[in-house]
Amino acid sequence: MDVPTMSIKATGAKIPAIGVGTFGSDHVSNEEMAQSVHTALRLGYRNIDCASVYGNEKEIGKVLNDFPVNREELWITSKLWNDMHGKGKVLASCRQSLKDLGLEYLDLYLVHWPFPNFHPPKCDVTSRSENARPYIHEEFMETWREMEELVDLGLVRHIGTSNMTKAKLTLLLQDCRIRPSFQEMELHPCFQQQEFLSYVKGEGIIPIGFCPLGSPNRPERDMTEGDAVDMEHPIVVEIAKAHHCHPANICLKWAQANGIIPIPQSTKEKNLLSNLESICSDPLSNEEVERLKGADCNSRLVKGQVFLWKEAKDWTDLWDLDGTIPCPESYKQ
Repeated sequence: MDVPTMSIKATGAKIPAIGVGTFGSDHVSNEEMAQSVHTALRLGYRNIDCASVYGNEKEIGKVLNDFPVNREELWITSKLWNDMHGKGKVLASCRQSLKDLGLEYLDLYLVHWPFPNFHPPKCDVTSRSENARPYIHEEFMETWREMEELVDLGLVRHIGTSNMTKAKLTLLLQDCRIRPSFQEMELHPCFQQQEFLSYVKGEGIIPIGFCPLGSPNRPERDMTEGDAVDMEHPIVVEIAKAHHCHPANICLKWAQANGIIPIPQSTKEKNLLSNLESICSDPLSNEEVERLKGADCNSRLVKGQVFLWKEAKDWTDLWDLDGTIPCPESYKQ
């Protein structure tokens, strides 16, 4: 299967236009996820989205090293977890991911969240860290300078952000030496972030979309009353019928049509194959892309409540909805 690619402006490298996610949520074991990666590689995927906090990089690394494919054909992403922000920690975290994955370099390394707030695995929505902090740009730049050093050392070929906002990303672009090549963010037909997405692409940054199918298997802490279900939205369903495919395929075709690299996750071979085929054939028409704008109901699924600091009013403080970054004076140096 001829999988399309996208070119990175800064380096000219090419990234496959669809990846496979490896976050097992609370119900997929490390071994099951590793087997899913093996199946994905066999089907033709070459873009694997990992993270240290997922706890399965060792198992995935064994698959990557045993599978008969040249390293140059693979695109492997990992992410810096929140408890490894700051001077001296970033290099250690990256080296550990490289060791676990059995690799000499990463194609992409992302800052998973833009603050150092930690939560334990499989916690519920009420979990809070006593040491949680709001975004403080000076502190984030300490972390970003370490990310830039990873590129200098040849351990990482590209760096990027995840779960940023326009306000935060604007500050980073003003102060960085090496610009982020990617921004990973929640993107699906019912949460299109049209203004922010346009800004990201306008800065030459490639958007990577998590929850591209609406993440029906996301952790219970990320489920709230009133969340939209993308694959049941009438517009998505209607267009799926016209294409004689599952609504999930339309969600992925929507991402491709909007210049987004989707990262769906599944352990089922049938779904993995269907997801891959969805971006390799039968694209949406311009009219269908325009119609799908009507599915956007601003339904953010991953709200991030577990990252709140004690003074935050609610989860909206994480996302700078009014264009400003909330930071109490007590945190400022």
